[in-house]
Amino acid sequence: MRNQDEPSLQDLLNSEKIRRRFEALLDKSAQSFMSSILTIVRGNAKLRECSADSILAAAGIAAALKLPINPSLGFAFIVPYKGHATFQIGWKGFVQLAMRSGQYRTLNSGSVREGQIEEIDFVTGEIIRGEKISDEVVGYVAYMELINGFKKSLYMSLDEMQAHAEKYSQSYAYDLRSGRKSSVWSTNFDAMAKKTVLKKLLNNFGIISIDQQSAALATALQADQAVITEDGFRYIDNERGGEKIVPFTDVIGLPEGDDDPDDTPDDNDTPHDNDNDNSNDKPDEQN
Repeated sequence: MRNQDEPSLQDLLNSEKIRRRFEALLDKSAQSFMSSILTIVRGNAKLRECSADSILAAAGIAAALKLPINPSLGFAFIVPYKGHATFQIGWKGFVQLAMRSGQYRTLNSGSVREGQIEEIDFVTGEIIRGEKISDEVVGYVAYMELINGFKKSLYMSLDEMQAHAEKYSQSYAYDLRSGRKSSVWSTNFDAMAKKTVLKKLLNNFGIISIDQQSAALATALQADQAVITEDGFRYIDNERGGEKIVPFTDVIGLPEGDDDPDDTPDDNDTPHDNDNDNSNDKPDEQN
């Protein structure tokens, strides 16, 4: 929650320290990125209630990853949740970072209609395609192919996806109990599901290493859905209301000197959507 005695977001963005930080990350693009922060906050009443520090921390992660935060682009988002700004990456952001690594030939996710999957080999995980019977969505699939020839796909049925959303998103579980549609899982289930299955695939089979090429993707997987604090990534909408903090020392790929990162997913003011499948099934979420 924003403290009226703290410097405003505009004041902080006008400070030399913050300006130098974004210039170090973005060079000539720093000014337009900082302007986009103000534009996004001015257009979101819930973000205006969040602390300026948490907003800048979330924006700082997006800047470090070189991802735009314009919501209409779908790469990264600053999302308010219970007075905190959180960083959230969209499925397009994951694809962008994976492709930048130079390790992926193909990376995609999408919905599966009835009949389109005939069988899944329980040993290899290979999907045997079938013929579409109807337009009914029965699940979601993600596919990756590396430059070295490695291929992998992952399928989640609609029931599995709904169970996942209910388990890892407090806001979706709240919607189901109350009959409301306040959560992004309720209003845009398809986008959330595509992101979830893609993130699971990357977490389980993607190239997650400390080399410069792959570090950005590893950082994004860890930072998604987190509030950035001095202690590290704070997951305030974890499974069934628990909290986890992951120290920055446990996260690879953050640029040196990024000593006050921020990261803020915003959804709406009812319980937040967290769908983190980072390591150890940490809740991860959104589009």
